[in-house]
This record gives sequence, C-alpha cells and structure tokens, in this order.
Amino acid sequence: MSTNKNHGFATRQIHAGTQKASNGPLCAPIYQTSTFRFDTVEQGGARFAGEEQGYIYTRLGNPTQLLVEEKLASLENGEAALATASGMGAISSALWTALRAGDEIVADDTLYGCTYALFNHGLTRFDVKTNFVDMSDPARIEKYLTPKTKVVYFETPCNPTLKIINIEEVSRIAHAYNPEIIVMVDNTFCSPYLQRPLDLGADVVLHSATKYLNGHGDVIAGVVVSNQAFISECRMFGLKDMTGAVLSPFDAFLLARGLKTLDIRMERHSNNAEKIAAFLKEHPSVATVYYPGFEDFPNHAVAKKQMQRFGGMIAVELKADRQKTAACLNKLQLCAIAVSLGDAETLVEHPATMTHSTYTAEELKGAGISEGLIRISAGLENPEDIIADLKEVLDLLV
Repeated sequence: MSTNKNHGFATRQIHAGTQKASNGPLCAPIYQTSTFRFDTVEQGGARFAGEEQGYIYTRLGNPTQLLVEEKLASLENGEAALATASGMGAISSALWTALRAGDEIVADDTLYGCTYALFNHGLTRFDVKTNFVDMSDPARIEKYLTPKTKVVYFETPCNPTLKIINIEEVSRIAHAYNPEIIVMVDNTFCSPYLQRPLDLGADVVLHSATKYLNGHGDVIAGVVVSNQAFISECRMFGLKDMTGAVLSPFDAFLLARGLKTLDIRMERHSNNAEKIAAFLKEHPSVATVYYPGFEDFPNHAVAKKQMQRFGGMIAVELKADRQKTAACLNKLQLCAIAVSLGDAETLVEHPATMTHSTYTAEELKGAGISEGLIRISAGLENPEDIIADLKEVLDLLV
C-alpha cells in the first residue's frame, strides 16, 4: 500500500515503506543476503557508478533495511533515513559525516554516557572540540558558537534527568548565527509519536532504535533521519567508510515489526509513567521526582508544547544513601534492574554507576546526576502491579 503525508501516524507506521516481493506476502520478507546478483557486468558497473538504481551489497542497502528507513523517514517527517546497527552507530555515522578536523560542537552537558564519552574523549583524538553547556536556557549557547561550530547537539528529554530543551529556540539561535550549522537532536526518549524535532527546526534526528522504536528488548539498532543529501552522504561515507555499523536484515525485520504498534505502546508507557510518577511524588522515602508532566517541572511549558505526551521515563532521588538504596532496589520482584528503556518490562537502573559511568564525579555533579538518582523506564504491565512492587521496597526506607 502506498502512503502519503496526509495519512495518520498509525496508518504510516504500519503501511509506509516499499514492499516489493513476489507471491504477495502480507509481511515483507527478510532479504537475508550479503550481496545481490547483477544481470550483466555492465549493470554492475552502472550501479557502482551511480548511473542505475538497485542493490549491490547489504552494507550499502537492502530491501528489508529500506522498509524500516522509509517508515521512519515518514514518521519523523524527514526526506530520508539511514538504519544502523546501534544507536551509537547512528550517532557516530552522522557525526563523521558532518565533521572535519578542527571543527567544533556545542553540546548539552547532560547526555547518554557513551555519547558523552564520544564527544569528550573520542572526537578529541581527531582534533574536534566539544563545548558543553546547559541548554535548558537556549540563550546560553550563543557565547559558545564560533565560526568553527559545525554541529549543535542535544537530547530532549535528557538522559537521565529528563531535562527539557526547547528544540525550536535552540535551532533558531544556531541557524541565525550560521545557517550551515547542523542541529542534531537525539529523540530516543520520545520516539516520533511524541515529538518530531525536524518539524521544530532541527536538521537531523537520531534514535537508539533499540528502545521505543523496536519496543521488545530483542534488537540493537539506530536510525538517522534528515534531508536526502545528508542521508546519502551519511550512507556512502559515514556508514560505508567510517563506522561500518550496518543493521542486519533480520534485525531490520524485527524493527519493522515493532514499529507497527508504536503509537499504542507509547500511549501505555505514558499512561503508566504518569501514574507511577504521581505515586512516587507522595512516597515519604522519595526526595524528588523528575518527570516532565508535573506542572512545577522546569520547562514543563516547553515540554507540553513540543511533546504530544510526557513519555515513559522517570528519574527519582531517594532520601536514603547509596548503599541503602541499592539494598532496597535489589529486592524488586517485578521491575528488572537493567539498563536500556522502552521495553515491555519496567526497568530500573542507577545512572551514576551504569549508563553514565563515563562521567567523572565532577561531571556528574555538573550535569545534575547525583549518586542517589534512579532512572525508571515504565513498562507495559498493569500500573498497579508496578506501583505495588516499587512500594514494597520503598517502604523499607521509611
């Protein structure tokens, strides 16, 4: 079925994407092949020369990958997308495409730990400098923009503090300084169902598709969405030559399957998080709950404007010390102690020693990530069961 931008989100998440297969399968088949047969030597040469469209080698493209890419380009309202083998594969492929030695990045100071390590340690080896700044007030980026700035990068909501950044305003400021600056937004915590950064002025959207896009905890994948020119360069240079982070056809198939229920799952994740956050806010062992849906949460009005719902992520500061907190969480029965997010299961983790262990103690403090911070990814279970499991262990701290 062909789709267009006038179709609704649910229709596009199910039907968008090229499906060309004989015998009329309802579900697109898995093209589990490394290479593709040419009719003639001349045809092979024409494809390598870019004179003829068609498949060559799965590192350069595959029908199963294309299905996922076309779906996500449609859902993010982008011209094109590139699927990769991981979220970090997507981020690295996009950055290698955008950057040269001597360039600079302006990035928010609160990022996923591996992203932070890439900026703070990896890219410095290749003479790329990153200026970190708290973008909760977009005006702060102005003094860090220079003629060398090529990328402005941030997440919103941020991992793990749920800090909200105004996509439209940051994009406006960056492009007013230099229209050639590429504004990149990691949209993993929201998915395109809740937030679409390209509609708000960003140039590139990134996802760890491992999380909400797949939704079942059985795939590692990433996605870059942008205009056709950037994605073409990203595919033929950032991915092909620099990272080689190619998504397998089988994982692309699983990702396409997960996307068919994205809107339904995001509604349930959001509903559950809303109830869990309200419970946690009233529990006597909880010092602070970070959740964009609360009216007193910093930049709540921005979140309300640029997000359809407030998502399935919550961060919590407990009153107990780190040792007591760990002992308490170790008694969870239903909720799993695990990193990642967006799965059917509710996941609980300790950022300072897990996902953000790449930060120094000083850097953690600067980013607002305390040793007592706990991150919760609300799953799809019955909310009363999640709350009961959390209550049983939190009551031990009272």
